[in-house]
Amino acid sequence: MDMLTGEKIAGADLTDWRKLAQGLHARYLVDDFGAGARFVAAVGEAGDVLGHHPHVSIGKGFVDLKLVTDDAVHRDDEGTEHILQWVTQQDVDLARRITEIAAGQGAAADPASVSMIELGLDTAHSATIAPVWAALLTGNLEAQGHGSPGDEIRDTTGRVPNLWFGDAEEPVQRFHIEVYVAPEVAGQRIAAAVAAGGTVVDDSNAPSLTVIADQDGNQGIVCVDVSAANKE
Repeated sequence: MDMLTGEKIAGADLTDWRKLAQGLHARYLVDDFGAGARFVAAVGEAGDVLGHHPHVSIGKGFVDLKLVTDDAVHRDDEGTEHILQWVTQQDVDLARRITEIAAGQGAAADPASVSMIELGLDTAHSATIAPVWAALLTGNLEAQGHGSPGDEIRDTTGRVPNLWFGDAEEPVQRFHIEVYVAPEVAGQRIAAAVAAGGTVVDDSNAPSLTVIADQDGNQGIVCVDVSAANKE
């Protein structure tokens, strides 16, 4: 199934959901664990009908959901097909159905609270070092390049954050943290980090990417997928 562009995701007007990194994310507030379990059971039945299911996490008073297609098709400018982890129409269809289920069960959406973390490692030798990190992070060398056209490390079970490699000409390798947030809270997150003593060191690509450094110079990046954000 073809991957969807950010514009098409935004056009779907999924009010309960936010596009973070590769997938769609939602948080629903529930009264207790039992209510969360009943909600997840109904979501599972809907997924059975559509032949597609979300990643689910139940916490105290909330249910977190992630929708992504493991074999989305991307065609480059030369027409070559690449298999990626990305949002497709089946994710959009299931997201809409889950929104209906949530409304019927009284589970309130809290889209501003969704977030996820990825790791970045700047290196000039990603193909060489990626197997080491695949083994360390997941214990599975097949995690290298899974759902990605590059050497990115992705654990199929979601136990650890994705690790991607940025280009760096210098031999020094540098880790940084990427925090994906909903568009409406990016400014608040940045302001909170600055108020806590952080410094904005690069906002040339804001609001998509804003680089924050702590007092020791360690960097984190606040990330927003503005291409998939509803402009209204």
